[in-house]
Amino acid sequence: MRIGELAKATGIDVETLRYYERIGLLHPPSRQVNGYRTYDQDAVERANFIRHCRALDMGLNDINRLLGLASKPEADCSGVNRLLDEHFARVRTKLESLRILEKQLARLRNQCDIAHKVSDCGILREFIAAAHGEACTCHSSSSSAS
Repeated sequence: MRIGELAKATGIDVETLRYYERIGLLHPPSRQVNGYRTYDQDAVERANFIRHCRALDMGLNDINRLLGLASKPEADCSGVNRLLDEHFARVRTKLESLRILEKQLARLRNQCDIAHKVSDCGILREFIAAAHGEACTCHSSSSSAS
């Protein structure tokens, strides 16, 4: 199959597939006489593996590590467990950051709780104050705690 067909079969954009090929996540495909890339079922499965990992917000380096581990089916799976534990820790950190962001946005949103003219908007006033280096409601020291 050609790259467009691979893209359709996997739901991955053609340019993304080319990028994965360039960085080594996808094996180089064979080429037809006319220069077109030809992909096989292994490429479909590998691309789907990558897409699944990306859907879990895994980085390309981690996916490359997993692919390396998957290529050694008789090896101990502790490397896979370790990688997933590391990713899980990053997700927990990201969740905490998102909780803080949610509180910051709520404080900011409370600065303008009814419709005004833009010139009277408390939210924009906070952004402008921050742009001038002044303290803002959303990033005050009390808002980043807890």
